[in-house]
Amino acid sequence: MKGNRLKKLTALGQSVWFDYIRRDLFTGGRLGQLIAEDGLRGMTSNPTIFQKAIAETELYDEQIRRSAREDRSPAAVFEALAVEDVRSAADVFRPVYAATGGDDGFVSIEVTPRLARDTAGSIAEARRLWTSCDRPNVMIKLPGTKEGLPAIRQCLIEGINVNITLLFSIERYREVMDAYLAAMEDRLAAGKPVAHIRSVASFFVSRVDTKADQQLDRLAAAADSEARRRLARELRGKLAIANARLAYQAFLEVFRGPRFAVLKARGAAVQRPLWASTSTKDPAYPEALAAPESVDTMPPETLEAYRAGGDPKVRIEDDLPAARATFDRLRELGVDAAQIARELEAEGVRKFSDSYDQVLRAIESKEHAMGLA
Repeated sequence: MKGNRLKKLTALGQSVWFDYIRRDLFTGGRLGQLIAEDGLRGMTSNPTIFQKAIAETELYDEQIRRSAREDRSPAAVFEALAVEDVRSAADVFRPVYAATGGDDGFVSIEVTPRLARDTAGSIAEARRLWTSCDRPNVMIKLPGTKEGLPAIRQCLIEGINVNITLLFSIERYREVMDAYLAAMEDRLAAGKPVAHIRSVASFFVSRVDTKADQQLDRLAAAADSEARRRLARELRGKLAIANARLAYQAFLEVFRGPRFAVLKARGAAVQRPLWASTSTKDPAYPEALAAPESVDTMPPETLEAYRAGGDPKVRIEDDLPAARATFDRLRELGVDAAQIARELEAEGVRKFSDSYDQVLRAIESKEHAMGLA
C-alpha cells in the first residue's frame, strides 16, 4: 500500500493519538517527527504510562532531586512531573490544535485514580490540573464512574476540556453523552460560549474480550453438550468489537439527533468516541474501529504495527446484525455483558490506583537512592 497508513486513517475521519508519554519524546524531537510523518494528532497518558517512564528511566531524576530538596511529598512531585510533561507535549501539538480549529492536538492528564468514587475531589483536582497545565489543548481525564458523571458535567460547564475514561458499557456511554449535552445546554442557558470546548469519551476495547474470553473458556471446558462448547469457542474474541460497533451506533444516534442539532447550531462540537486499549494483542481492533469523527489512541507497539501493515478502511458499521447477535448468543450461554462491564470498571479503577501507588513508591525509592529522603 502506497502512502502512510496512519495518515490514511486521518483522511477517513479518524484521528490517531499516541497512548504514551515520556520526556525524551519532546526533548529529542521524536514527537514532532511523529506529527509530521504519521499525522499524529494527540496524546493520552495515565498513571501506568507515567509509572514506567519515571521508574524505568533517569529522565526525571534531576527534577525529582530538586523537588525533594524543596521537601515536596511524592504525590506533589509526581503531579509536577506530569504537568511539566503534559505542558511540553501540548506545546508541540499546538500547531495541530490551531490547524484543526481546536478539534485535535490535545494531550490528556488524569486526575488521581484514588478519586474515582469522589465527585467533589475529582472536580477540585480537575480544576487544579487545568489551571496548572494552562494550555487550551489539554484535556483532563475523569473516570466514567457513577460518581464521575456529575464531575464530568461540572467541569464541562466550567469550560474544562474533558476526556472521559474507563468506559466499558453502552449504557454508561449514553450517560456520558448525556452529561456532555447537559453541560453544553447549561452553558448556553447561562449565556456562555460552547464553541471552544472539546471532549472525548474513551471506550475501552481489548479488556472486554480478555474478561469475556475467560468466562467462555470456562464454559467451553464445562459444557454439557457439543453445541454449547462450540458456541463458547465461536464467541471468543467477538464481544469487544461488537460492543464498540454498537457504541458507535449510539454515538450516531445522539449526535445526529435533534437535541444535539440545537447545540450544533450554537457552535457546539461533537463529543467524539475514543477507542482505548487497542493493543497489538489482537490486530483486528484498529482494523475494525476505523470510523469518521472518532479517535484511536494507540500505544507505541500498535502504532508501529499499523504503520507497517494496517489496512485503513471504514469498517465500524460492518455486519451490525452480527454485532447485536453476539450479545444474544452470549446471553444464551449465561454470559452477562453488563456484569463484565461493571467488573472491568472496578478493575480499571484498581489497576490505575495501583499504578499511581507504584509511581509514588518509585519516586520515594529514587529519593532514597539520592540520599534525599
